[in-house]
Amino acid sequence: MRTVTFQNGEAVPVLGQGTWMMGEKPERRREEIAALRHGVSLGMTLVDTAEMYGEGATERLVGEALDGLRDQVFLVSKVYPHNGSRRGVIAACERSLERLGTDRLDLYLLHWRGTVPLEETIEGFEALRDAGKIRHWGVSNFDTDDMEELFDTPGGDECVTNQVLYNLSRRVPEYDLIPWLAERELPVMAYSPIEQGRLPTSGILGDIARAHNVAPLQVALAWVLHRPGVIAIPKASSEAHVGANRAAHDLVLSPEELSALNHHFEAPSRKRALEMI
Repeated sequence: MRTVTFQNGEAVPVLGQGTWMMGEKPERRREEIAALRHGVSLGMTLVDTAEMYGEGATERLVGEALDGLRDQVFLVSKVYPHNGSRRGVIAACERSLERLGTDRLDLYLLHWRGTVPLEETIEGFEALRDAGKIRHWGVSNFDTDDMEELFDTPGGDECVTNQVLYNLSRRVPEYDLIPWLAERELPVMAYSPIEQGRLPTSGILGDIARAHNVAPLQVALAWVLHRPGVIAIPKASSEAHVGANRAAHDLVLSPEELSALNHHFEAPSRKRALEMI
C-alpha cells in the first residue's frame, strides 16, 4: 500500500475506508462490520467516520468492527460545527471516544466551517491533544480563504489535512485549494472519490476499464489515487466492494489514459465555490 506523509513524518495509506451511511440499517450490520475488518486486513487501515453519521450510530458500528484491531488502525472522526467551541469540541470528542470504544483518535476534524470562532475550535483541539485524546487535528470542507484564515489564527498551522469532496466530476479543489495545500505539504483527504457510484460508466471510463479488464468505477478511483498527496476514503459495505477498491490501488493508468480522463473530465478554469455533500 502506498502512503502519504503528514508534516510530522507520519505515513498513512493513500487508500482508506469511509463509513458515511453505515450502521443505519440493522440488517446490514454484520456485513458492514465484516467489510471494515476485511479492509483493514488488506492494508486499508485509515478508517474515517463522524459524529454526524447516523447521529453516532456509525461510530458505534466502527467501534464494534475495530474491536481487537484498534492498534492497527489510523482512526479519524469529525466534530459538528455547532460543537466547535472549546468546551463543545472536548465534550463531543469524549462522546465519540465512548461510542468508538477507544481512548484516542488519531485524527479529529472540524466537519465544516461554522459560526464558532476558529480560535475556540483550535483551543479545544489543542486541549484534547495535550490530554492524549487526539493525536492530530484538521478540517473538512474548508476552501482556500478558510484555510488562509485558519493559518492566520494562532495555532492554526497545526492543522495536518483538509478533507474535501474530490473526484473526476468534482475537480473544483484543483484550481487553488490543492495547490495551496501542496505548498504547505498538507495532504488532501478525498471523500466520495467515485461520486457515490454516480459517475458515467460508459464512454472514456468504460473504454479504459475494458482495456484493463476492471470496472469503470475502479478506473475512477485509480485516477484519484494517482493524484499526488491525496488520500481517498471510499465507502464499501461488502467485502467484495472492499476488494474491488483495494484492487483499484494497484491499477496503473498510462500517461495517455490519465490525459484522456483529464481531458474528458475537465479541470476548473476559474475559481468556483468549494462543493460539499
